[in-house]
Amino acid sequence: MKMTREQLYRRIEQAEPGEIAKLEAQVNACSWRQHYHIQPVTGLLNDPNGFSFYQGYYHLFYQWFPLGTEHGMKYWYHTRSSDLVHWENVGIGIEPGSPYDSHGAYSGSAIEKDGVLNLLYTGNTRDENWIRHPYQCLAMMDENNVVTKYEQPVVSNVPSGYTEHFRDPKVWQQDNEYYFVIGAQRTDETGCAVLYRSADLKQWEFLGEIGTALSSFGYMWECPDYLELDGKGVLIFSPQGLQAEEDRYENIYQSGYLIGERLDLESRAFEHGPFHELDRGFDFYAPQTMESPDGRRIMVAWMGLPEQTYPTDNSGWAHCITIPRQLSIQGDKLIQQPVQEMVKLRKQDLHAEARGTLNNESRAFEGFNGIAYELECEISASDADIVGIEFRASDVEKTVIQYDRLQRKLVLDRSHSGAELSQVNGTTRKCTLESDVIKLRMFVDSSSVEIFINDGQEVFTSRIFPSQDSQGIRFFAHGGKADFKADIWNY
Repeated sequence: MKMTREQLYRRIEQAEPGEIAKLEAQVNACSWRQHYHIQPVTGLLNDPNGFSFYQGYYHLFYQWFPLGTEHGMKYWYHTRSSDLVHWENVGIGIEPGSPYDSHGAYSGSAIEKDGVLNLLYTGNTRDENWIRHPYQCLAMMDENNVVTKYEQPVVSNVPSGYTEHFRDPKVWQQDNEYYFVIGAQRTDETGCAVLYRSADLKQWEFLGEIGTALSSFGYMWECPDYLELDGKGVLIFSPQGLQAEEDRYENIYQSGYLIGERLDLESRAFEHGPFHELDRGFDFYAPQTMESPDGRRIMVAWMGLPEQTYPTDNSGWAHCITIPRQLSIQGDKLIQQPVQEMVKLRKQDLHAEARGTLNNESRAFEGFNGIAYELECEISASDADIVGIEFRASDVEKTVIQYDRLQRKLVLDRSHSGAELSQVNGTTRKCTLESDVIKLRMFVDSSSVEIFINDGQEVFTSRIFPSQDSQGIRFFAHGGKADFKADIWNY
């Protein structure tokens, strides 16, 4: 049963007696709880926030509604890790309820200054007519993880020319000044990103829009992120309102990027190439990046989408965060690869390998099965029409990643993956791939898969909800032969 507005906008302390304990019991009984992904203790997780490194830890916050799986009163929930792999729950990071975030602490980012971690975020408020009034707010976290809110918003008003859809500040430092980019909607209901500048993180000057060639590209740009990598400027954002074009833009909302010359901070001009989607799968949104102490640019994202229901909703929780990915640039594309630390999850005593030639057949191999694992596979010397892998498979369930050599298309098919998901945009995702060698690196968990293709040229991220006994893995080649080699590490 859907919650009423009053139920959705309660804080934790307003929960009914026994309500949280009941939710926890539901969650703990769920077979789709993840083994190694960040996931909520109860309720709904969405956008990653405040991804940063401070006092020896990677810190990652996320949007959190603790009392259900709908979007209600949002907190920032705090997790941390010393290695980007093993995450521990710290607890609530930012609690809503002040005059400037009375209806939720919405998305934002973090930066260290003067020994504390500064958290910039959008405070969501609603008036008596339920009209939204956003504020850009500041909170400070000390080395003991104690968070104190700055008493006033640092940006109180939406500039002329924009609607109340004005949110998600992403902060960075350049020279001796601070900047943040924020997602906005113009009054003509087109999306864009705008830029602010500050000397102290408290007094902010509105500079204006970032000048892109996308004057009418969706109705709202959420979660923008500007970074510089390999001498280039990169603008990542999540546009809402794009129409599907062949294999592109098939999800309800998209996430992608522009690569160009470095952003001119004075004129705000950004010369860039085409918009590329970040992920080819079903469930990827609101990515956020940070720079690690050793200079890597690392990205995580919400493994889910707004306005979608998922099978775990009935178990009192929803969504998770992707594994961290290192970004690099090749040509006009961002390359995503799992951070090198992910190999820490490999257990050599749970490692198996297989080598051979498939000839118009489907085969299983000893040691290749499981619920949570990493699998590497290389397929070559193929004259087969279609080659690929079925995983989380049984007699009745399977998820399939395959390469159609004749169409030069890579296809993810979850039409038989288990519990049914939203059918709004079909059951397959595709992208064109011109390659004679197909390398797959797959991170499978209880209810998700992340597939990195040819060293991160493409990525498919998706939730799947198979039965516990669907643990099989089958390699196949149809319409010809293919050589393959594969390794698996069960987690």
